[in-house]
Amino acid sequence: MVITEPNLILLFRMKALRSGLKLEIKGLRRSGRSFCTIIKKEWGLKGSRESVLEQFDAIINHETTKLEQ
Repeated sequence: MVITEPNLILLFRMKALRSGLKLEIKGLRRSGRSFCTIIKKEWGLKGSRESVLEQFDAIINHETTKLEQ
């Protein structure tokens, strides 16, 4: 399956960032900017990694619900 619609591409990227943030919370390190930093900057979130994950999950759920309608 090929995702070509811009809103679906954004949703896929958001889910990929969420997966990366979950790995960071478990202790995975990466070079460059952290997933948490990317999410905070692009969506204007604040707080610890765990609270950012909760907030970002809510945003993803809202976007998914919006697309299903």
